[in-house]
Amino acid sequence: MSNSADSPTGPGRRPRWRPVRLLTAAVFALAGLIFFTSFNTAKGTNIRTDASLLKLSDLIEERSHKNGKLDESNGTLRDDVESLAERDNGGTKADDARLKALEKNAGTKKLSGEAVSVTLADAPPNATAKLPGYPEPQPNDLVIHQQDLQAVVNALWQGGAKGIKVMDQRLISTSAVRCVGNTLILQGRVYSPPYKVTAVGDPEKLKTALAASPEIQNYMLYVNAYGLGWKVDDDGAMTLPGYSGTVDLHYAKPVEQPVE
Repeated sequence: MSNSADSPTGPGRRPRWRPVRLLTAAVFALAGLIFFTSFNTAKGTNIRTDASLLKLSDLIEERSHKNGKLDESNGTLRDDVESLAERDNGGTKADDARLKALEKNAGTKKLSGEAVSVTLADAPPNATAKLPGYPEPQPNDLVIHQQDLQAVVNALWQGGAKGIKVMDQRLISTSAVRCVGNTLILQGRVYSPPYKVTAVGDPEKLKTALAASPEIQNYMLYVNAYGLGWKVDDDGAMTLPGYSGTVDLHYAKPVEQPVE
């Protein structure tokens, strides 16, 4: 039997936990928590693969395709409703003329005229500086960004465009050109580059507005230095589709005009 004076744990005393032992216990506890979380997340699958990312990509593509079909169906139903409304319309010719003008300005009807298109594309992934004095490009220098698309759309409106479509969708006053990563999300549908923007209007005025835009002039520096895609075409006579999506306002309310 050992003497209590020599024993590290005498009567009535609790064993002391040294800092090293506490740290070791904490590490093992954390490791156990990580293993449990990993097991719970994996659910018996291999979490080191990109399968989950592929499934997310497939889901986005499926939803985008479904939204496109719903837009087409919505456009067809709207045409049917408008045909029935015109058949039973009790308004005057002045009312009809005012309605057609509003529909034209709203972008819900097809629009024909001379058109100009702009195509933007990513640079090759292995692109290097093509001009002396420019640094080697970073990944962000080689892809189309949201502000690039917005600059083209804004310049075309400034040039007097009567109507614009991005890819295959007509823009209206509530349209938002947004990019997430390297994809464009427009009115519930997803697109990958190259991106094509088409505008109906006076071709010369449209091209002059593109050339005069400071934002596009900045973009052209990257075109010349790193090979970003830029192409402007005269498309001749073209018909833009009418907007076929929902026109409900989610974050704004129309101002009620006082009755005179």
